[in-house]
Amino acid sequence: MKSLSLHQLYKACVLKDLPFKTTRQLEPLAEIVGQNRAQEAVRFALAMPHSGYNVYAVGRNGLGKRTMMLRYLEHHVDTEHSSHDWCYVANFEEPRIPKLLRLPAGKGNALKQDMERLMGRLMKMIPQTFDSDSFLERSEQLKNEYGKKQEDELEKVANQAKRKKVSLTVTTPGGYRLVAMNGEEPHTAETFQALTDEEREKFEDSINKLEKKLRQALRKLADWEQEYAEKQQALNQETLEGISGHQLDELIAKYKDLPDVVAYFEAVRTDLADSLDIFLEDNEEQAAIAYASLDKKMPRRYLVNVLVHQKTDEVPVVVEDNPTYHNLFGYVENVTYKGTVFTDFSLIRPGSLHRANGGYLLMDAIKVLEQPFVWDGLKRALRSKSIQINSLEREMTLSGTISIEPEAVPLDVKIVLFGDRETWMLLQDYDSEFSELFRVTADFENEMYRTDDSQFLYAKFIASLVSEKQLLHCSNKAVARIIEYSARMADHQDRLSLHAADIANLLRESDFWARQAGARLIQDIHVERALESARYRSSRIRDQFYDSIRDGSTLVSTEGACVGQVNALSVLSTGGFEFGLSNRITATCYYGDGAVMDIERDVKLGGNIHSKGVMILSSWLAAHFAVNDPMHLSASLTFEQNYGEVDGDSASLAELCALVSTLSGLPVRQDLAITGSVNQFGEVQPIGGVNEKVEGFFHTCQLKGGLTGTQGAILPATNVQNLMLDSEVVQAVRKDQFAVYSVSRAEEAITLLLGKPAGKADAKGRYPKQSVFGIIQQRLEKMREHERQEHARDEQKDPSIH
Repeated sequence: MKSLSLHQLYKACVLKDLPFKTTRQLEPLAEIVGQNRAQEAVRFALAMPHSGYNVYAVGRNGLGKRTMMLRYLEHHVDTEHSSHDWCYVANFEEPRIPKLLRLPAGKGNALKQDMERLMGRLMKMIPQTFDSDSFLERSEQLKNEYGKKQEDELEKVANQAKRKKVSLTVTTPGGYRLVAMNGEEPHTAETFQALTDEEREKFEDSINKLEKKLRQALRKLADWEQEYAEKQQALNQETLEGISGHQLDELIAKYKDLPDVVAYFEAVRTDLADSLDIFLEDNEEQAAIAYASLDKKMPRRYLVNVLVHQKTDEVPVVVEDNPTYHNLFGYVENVTYKGTVFTDFSLIRPGSLHRANGGYLLMDAIKVLEQPFVWDGLKRALRSKSIQINSLEREMTLSGTISIEPEAVPLDVKIVLFGDRETWMLLQDYDSEFSELFRVTADFENEMYRTDDSQFLYAKFIASLVSEKQLLHCSNKAVARIIEYSARMADHQDRLSLHAADIANLLRESDFWARQAGARLIQDIHVERALESARYRSSRIRDQFYDSIRDGSTLVSTEGACVGQVNALSVLSTGGFEFGLSNRITATCYYGDGAVMDIERDVKLGGNIHSKGVMILSSWLAAHFAVNDPMHLSASLTFEQNYGEVDGDSASLAELCALVSTLSGLPVRQDLAITGSVNQFGEVQPIGGVNEKVEGFFHTCQLKGGLTGTQGAILPATNVQNLMLDSEVVQAVRKDQFAVYSVSRAEEAITLLLGKPAGKADAKGRYPKQSVFGIIQQRLEKMREHERQEHARDEQKDPSIH
């Protein structure tokens, strides 16, 4: 059998397919390369006006999901949506339920500044005006006018009492005293008792009548008091209107297109007169609370709390990296003043949903699900199309403090969640609401087809990364090497990896080595240096395994031949770095019932897939050598020097060859290693990690005394397209120091390893005598014949045996 040619081992990127000298000549891509399916899903979801068409972007980390989404939104955002500013203001009738104002983008801060200017003027002018001579004169005049009316009324009653010889004394407001007079002095109890009955009755009658008149007078006084208060209030309002009326009228004219804002200004006009003492008294508490909450010193009830301020009319796009409950839905802050917890509408703070309202909110699905109460709160907000600010303490019913209940903010947002497939499937299975709210799945590809056109597109993608990360530009040779590395990452000659994070990391590290060398461009040698450096940093554990091969601790043979012993190939992964290792598989056979004992499975070191592979081998053996007669040879299989779990069926072809060797007694070549899965019909099936496996045996051969020229690796024919071998291996093949073979059937692998044809059965099911299968067939037939003779002898000795 011929070994694979050089071009089958590595598909190089030809420079003529890259019609440029450096990436400086290329126009960076505006989109993410190779994600047409995901892009179409996003386009559809974002164009859909109906609710529930939120997006779940599926794909492993590093595929550029977030970058693609942000770039797409940057270029294709729906301009029909209009963004708004949202403000909370005091509700003078219901202080615990602050009012919500919606304004066009950019108007929120203008309203806040207008109110601050108005209040700044009023805080100066109101104390000045209400302390001015003209106001105090009018107020004093009003007071004196009512004072005189009250005095006149009381004087009238007092004069009537005097004529009746009764003294009227008015004490505290509403308190009075009527006393019978004895000349100039009040009657004492004795003098009053000394009066005649008629005189006493006269006094009592007079006092009763006077009391009635006095009560009538006092009622008049109370009415006048109220009238005075109303007139004083009217005077205050008239004075206030003189100060603030024209300013409020100007603001109402300015915001006349916004009915809610106009209504708020009218409410302020009414409330100013009721809350005049706020301006006239120097309130330390207000100042302290303003200081504690980082607000300006002004009447808090007239603050405008700008919850969301959009600088432009563009649709907001918000990325929330830490979606905690408060970060997402907003919260109400508290201020502590003299041991009392205080809060009001000006301490309401926005969340990401508020900032993204009218636009798009991008989040990581796992981070959302990790935070308590967030997932339920998000679904509630999307269903109700409103954001209700509830403190987490109230959600958990832990806090009994007084809080406020702001008006809910109407919600119009598209959510984009980024996550892996496992999370997506779990949500589909366990959350019935998920599929209703996230109706669109943007499924990101891991790879793209490698063609001349796609390579050029990939070069543009590299140019966009270089431009975005502000790196040195790449030569066409460097781009070609990165494309080859991408194919190696994709484990396929005709595919390119779309894992943007890995390519970006390679470019950064190549840029570092280029700058270290003082180069003006990233060349292929710098890319190679970056790859070598990354490999060296991650290969400590691999080198420990190699040391055990070098010093003989791990038993591996790379020369000679041995019965029932095969070099299999496996892949180990240590934190993202994968490397291949040679594993010795041995098989022994003995007289039995034809069963194959899998030692790994019996000691519970074999995984389900490995156990399945061994069972398939048993079926293959039975189909070849025990169709009509029982097979009297049993066998056992094991991975030598393996002390950890084994899984996967990529060693099943090696196990089959070991079994065939021990059954036939023919030795296996130790200078060849083999990998591949086999089915019940002997067809060789593809496996993973083929590059690492071939390179692993190549390095093993180097460690065990060097390359002899006969050594090589055998792999499934279907894996040839996955080969992107290291340049060191390719050079060794070029010099005929190493070879790579491909097989499509188990018989081909057996022929290569055992040095004899496997053999093909004729019409009667007989294999050629000198073939491997023929030798096994003859051995089994001798055993069957021997067993028949033994049975016949036993029957002669004891006829009862049947």
